[in-house]
Amino acid sequence: MMIYKILTGDQWRAFDESGVFEGAPIDLADGYVHTSTAEQAQETLDKHFAGQTGLMLAALNEADYGDDLKWEVSRGDALFPHIFRPLKLSDVKWCRPITDGQLPDLT
Repeated sequence: MMIYKILTGDQWRAFDESGVFEGAPIDLADGYVHTSTAEQAQETLDKHFAGQTGLMLAALNEADYGDDLKWEVSRGDALFPHIFRPLKLSDVKWCRPITDGQLPDLT
């Protein structure tokens, strides 16, 4: 199953250049990288990134994370995928721009 990470343009550029993403400020504060399922991603975008431009959506395969991925209760008592290690660029299956507050095609 694919899971998704929303990144700012600056975060994506730094990730693309370094090959490693330690996390956004909220990820670093919480101790894990916040991600969303396909069903959760638009709400995450609307709630945490409203009005921002230059955003990117990175697709990740949950199977690549093994024990480093934990499903934990979060918003609305839903289980969200949390990754307890930095992301590697090689983890990213694809990355697409988010335009006009709408997610790109997730296939």
